[in-house]
Amino acid sequence: MKKIGLTTTVPIEVLLTAGYTPIDLNNVFVGSTDYSKYIDLAEKDGFPKSLCAWIKGIYGACISNNIKEIVGVHDGDCSNTKALTEVLSMKGIKVYPFSYPSSHSLKDVKRELNTFMDLFHVTLEEVEKTKDKLNKLRKLGIEIDRLTFEDNKATALENHIWQISFSDLNGNIDNFSNDLTTVIETIKKREPHYSKLRLGYIGVPPMTTDIYDFVTNFDAKIVYNEVQREFAFPRALKAKNIYEQYLDYTYPYDVYFRIDEINKQIKNREIDGIIHYTQAFCYRTIQDIVIKEKLNAPVINIEGDRLNQLDARTKLRLEAFLDMLLDAKEGIF
Repeated sequence: MKKIGLTTTVPIEVLLTAGYTPIDLNNVFVGSTDYSKYIDLAEKDGFPKSLCAWIKGIYGACISNNIKEIVGVHDGDCSNTKALTEVLSMKGIKVYPFSYPSSHSLKDVKRELNTFMDLFHVTLEEVEKTKDKLNKLRKLGIEIDRLTFEDNKATALENHIWQISFSDLNGNIDNFSNDLTTVIETIKKREPHYSKLRLGYIGVPPMTTDIYDFVTNFDAKIVYNEVQREFAFPRALKAKNIYEQYLDYTYPYDVYFRIDEINKQIKNREIDGIIHYTQAFCYRTIQDIVIKEKLNAPVINIEGDRLNQLDARTKLRLEAFLDMLLDAKEGIF
């Protein structure tokens, strides 16, 4: 199967039906033991320092890993993606565009998906068969999430890693299914571990994955990873078709649609506080104003740039936030 790079989660059902192996360039970038080399390559090729590290990382991962074709999401993700794909096109990489319509209407979602299917010469019937196959796999994503917030057996980092991997299924559906099944069986055998504080993590998946272990020092656990969970499409089984599935995907649409789902999870998971992660130079940082006003839980906003570990200042801010939540929960004011 031919490899195709992704700048974010897209309808992989279409790509798999067309015989492609999707490769999420975000995961290649952040998962690298030497992730900074991708940023350095982008800056060497002219990308400014005052630009989101993710965009530079995606560029570097694409060039370094000999990706010849990519899907670039021009609307519904990073506002810099269009310029990124123009540079990649100049480098001889074939770019397939895709957009999540800002209107967030079923009619427009259907139009975009039909255009995407036409690009790859596949039919709706074929794509629906692939969707049915992936729905069996998505049940495993729902299960590892349940093992995190309900059974308290899966760790927050496991929750993050496995749900985020649904964006490209680690490049192989069958291997991914077998690996996740084995992991779930192992997790189920554990004794549950409870924490005083139950936290939600919202925003783009972090470069600083040490955040999951850091909060455990304060008797806290992240029991909800917002965007990672969306990548796993937990409500796909309820969708009548591929159009409804991508209409219900919260990440690419307006912040109020996201907030409705986040508030549901705050209630369902009995979350005490929210960590809102944003990337430096990203427009989503502005949305923190709305999020703090509309969410039904206290919120702290932390910002990452090009480091893959929490810096000292962010650790201090998180510690103060968690202390405040603990005091509130224990009735100390």
